[in-house]
Amino acid sequence: MHRRDVLLGLSAAAASAALPLRPARALGLQPFDRGWQALTFRSIPPTQYALGGARLGIVAEQSSSLIYRSVAPEAQGTATARWGWSVSESVPGTDLSRRGGDDRNLSVYFVMMDADSAARVAPDTSLTRLMANRSARILIYVWGGNHAPGSIIESPYTRGRGVSVIRRAAGTGSHAEAVDLQADHRRAFGTGYEALVGLAVSSDSDDTGSVVRAELRDLTLA
Repeated sequence: MHRRDVLLGLSAAAASAALPLRPARALGLQPFDRGWQALTFRSIPPTQYALGGARLGIVAEQSSSLIYRSVAPEAQGTATARWGWSVSESVPGTDLSRRGGDDRNLSVYFVMMDADSAARVAPDTSLTRLMANRSARILIYVWGGNHAPGSIIESPYTRGRGVSVIRRAAGTGSHAEAVDLQADHRRAFGTGYEALVGLAVSSDSDDTGSVVRAELRDLTLA
């Protein structure tokens, strides 16, 4: 499939890839407001995201898409994040290390760079271009797949620059998460990062023809 190739700007064009990133507020709660942009993919129905302040409602019916925004310069030094999420209807467990068939209930993306590279990124840079930047590294916290929680799985779409950090295997429930971004970046890439530059959320059920019903809440940078 081509949808992650789209994310990296390698092949087919995304329908909204030209939309600019709008910076999130500084440290603290990151509201799900109109500052988030949609990234949809040709020939794939988009996932539905219901923006609602501290809460994001999500329905993925045989669909795939993302919402995203940039991080304000004064918040780029953040080292930790926390959020709550719940799933009432789940995709089946999949192998997230393989191209195709890698559906998951929820993914929360954090895009990092060194400070010099981040300073050269314009505030209106699209997610597609941001993630295609050679200096970018991407932590993708995932609820889904058939891997053990705590596993770090190299993304098959990011040429060694992105990993899935498994928080929950596929299934339903409700949980609160707190992550050490710097520690996970070191674990995945061997070094820390200097600037958190982008955030994204996705839900993906098109490969398995299944349905996700979920909610993400209280996404907070600290």
